[in-house]
Amino acid sequence: MGRNARILVIDDDESIRTVLTTILEEKGYTVETAETGKQGIQKSHEKFYNLALIDIRLPDMEGTNVLQNLKQTTPKMRKIIITGFPSLQNAVEALNKGADAYIMKPFDMDKVLQTVEEQLKKQEEEKKYSQEKVTEFIETRVKELEQKQPATQKKA
Repeated sequence: MGRNARILVIDDDESIRTVLTTILEEKGYTVETAETGKQGIQKSHEKFYNLALIDIRLPDMEGTNVLQNLKQTTPKMRKIIITGFPSLQNAVEALNKGADAYIMKPFDMDKVLQTVEEQLKKQEEEKKYSQEKVTEFIETRVKELEQKQPATQKKA
């Protein structure tokens, strides 16, 4: 997946959106941005994103509310909360409401890129695991159905 991934950056700070977009696009990711939680949620209804970077404090809603809405639009999307207001309470709440990771401002861009890459790798591993499970289920079900067929049908 890696470099072909689609990333949504939801942050009300234009400079943060610009920096994240520039750095992520330089790494080959497709990046779109939203200034508000509502815009981000709307974009997730219109397009598929592999990952979202979400500010915990947005002008129209808390980032944790955005997390829950994004889970409804794209359940397997990886979600990373970004915050300039780090606290144990914020981190726990974000993780409990569906965040896959938590990054603090000011950014260490190497750490941001590392976290994004780790999350995309986890997403790819989950996809592969899910595909293997579906394949196993189908193979098992076919064998079950073959066993249920009368002997005369098996010869045909």
